[in-house]
Amino acid sequence: MQKPVSPPSAPPARFALGIGEFVTLIALLMAIPALGIDIMLPVLPDIAASYQVASANDRQLVVTAFMLGFAVGQPFYGPLSDRFGRKPIMVVGLLIFALGAAGAVIAPSFEALLAARALQGVGAAAMRVITLTVVRDRFAGREMARIMSFIILVFIMVPMLAPSLGTLVARVGGWPWIFGFLLVAGLAALTWMLVRLPETQAPEDRMPLSPAAIGGAVAFVVTNREAMGYTVAGGFMFGGIMSYVGSSQQIFVDVYGLGDLFPIVFGGIAGVMAVATLLNARLVGRLGMRRVSHAALLVFLAACGAMALAGFPPAPPLPVLLGFLGLAFFCNTLMMPNFNAIAMQPVGHIAGTASSFMGFYGTAAGAGVGWLIGQAFDGTLRPLVIGYTVLGLLTLATVLVTERGRLMRRTERPGGQPAPDMGH
Repeated sequence: MQKPVSPPSAPPARFALGIGEFVTLIALLMAIPALGIDIMLPVLPDIAASYQVASANDRQLVVTAFMLGFAVGQPFYGPLSDRFGRKPIMVVGLLIFALGAAGAVIAPSFEALLAARALQGVGAAAMRVITLTVVRDRFAGREMARIMSFIILVFIMVPMLAPSLGTLVARVGGWPWIFGFLLVAGLAALTWMLVRLPETQAPEDRMPLSPAAIGGAVAFVVTNREAMGYTVAGGFMFGGIMSYVGSSQQIFVDVYGLGDLFPIVFGGIAGVMAVATLLNARLVGRLGMRRVSHAALLVFLAACGAMALAGFPPAPPLPVLLGFLGLAFFCNTLMMPNFNAIAMQPVGHIAGTASSFMGFYGTAAGAGVGWLIGQAFDGTLRPLVIGYTVLGLLTLATVLVTERGRLMRRTERPGGQPAPDMGH
């Protein structure tokens, strides 16, 4: 049996940001990794042509290298933030991100570009770990899920606008200017964060930076049924997102011939996520995190089942594909914030290290699965849709094991605190 989790210490009493500015700033910091990926999707063929990359599928390595760095960096930031505080470690991450962007601007070869992209990912990893930790410092349970919904609503604007922005920047100055834009964006976020964001970790919550302390925190996460189960489930769903992101340019341009319309279609699908985010913010307080996310998972699987009954068509009509992807992303948006909040619920006392471990696993699993599905691209939609179906089934199996076979049960009180039946 797990030892009882003590409630997290209260954050510092004085907090300069109102809730609106807090949500916006955290959303923009959280969006830096997405910006680092989505802004260059339209110019992947141009990058490949500039470096004379032989295989069309190898252009996906520009995304994969970033994601690998993103995964590798995450285990370090959480323990460091638990020891030294959230803010100084976020500064380090933003500086590394900016350095990677500068290196990509002047990269003399495709291999050098991939190395710079990996460095960018290492820096961006701080945003994934510490933004979630900062939110957990201040909120818990359903309130955390609700705040995360608003944060994700702002965050979603990035994939909606980034491909069009990347196309515009590349037309003005060529694709290397995109990395110059990322350099400026990273430094601007650093300035805003330094000036306005207070430290959210209470001094008494500082954790020693020792193998024993870090190992104990990781062991707590790994052996906590709720935290680990929903971390694994989130990793499967994130793999679906990454498989789409990695192959979306080939799907919409090479298969459907959309050309310059690709950024608009990509942004439109992302816009569906905004609707789901608003709905989640309203529903989670009434129904709870499990009921909303479990129902979304079942609808996701129903959509995949419909494609299976149709024989996984190699190139369904574009409206059918857009409907399927829109519904899939709608459901995914109802799952991911709630999965994250459920996983973080028992680990408030080690939020930094826990977020670091969970982020590493989720990103590594998502990047690996996304790469496998992306590399299976054969000019049809089958690898993507079959991959979605398998990942959905694995997610359902994981949730069922975590919940001991019971879906959509109310296990937290409306205020966000665990109900007595929450087991680990």
